[in-house]
Amino acid sequence: MKSNPIRITPFRRRVLGLFQQKPTALSVKDIEHTLVSFDRVTLYRTLKLFVEKGILHEIVLPHDKKYALCKDSCGESGHKHEHLHFHCSKCEDTLCLESDLIPIKLKGFKVESTELNIFGVCHNCQ
Repeated sequence: MKSNPIRITPFRRRVLGLFQQKPTALSVKDIEHTLVSFDRVTLYRTLKLFVEKGILHEIVLPHDKKYALCKDSCGESGHKHEHLHFHCSKCEDTLCLESDLIPIKLKGFKVESTELNIFGVCHNCQ
């Protein structure tokens, strides 16, 4: 789990494994459907801890929230994301994508982070 000093429990390992297996972002519902037996409070605490430690980042969508693995540049000091999120309106997958649009430069402003969600149909659903 990167170099973040957190206790590795079997449950945390299972949750992290879900993200390592799937290339798309996961909602709490996605995680709950995959896990066999778990405590819901422990799941929410685990997700919160992973976000705080820079292991996962949140993707806020109009009617949902999803989580995706962070890059190595993220940590306890903050998230350093310079990518966009593509949400497919058919399959509902959400992907983190690199783009020439990022980083965004605005004259007279210092951009510290960018959250850009794009909605459409992915290449698998076209």
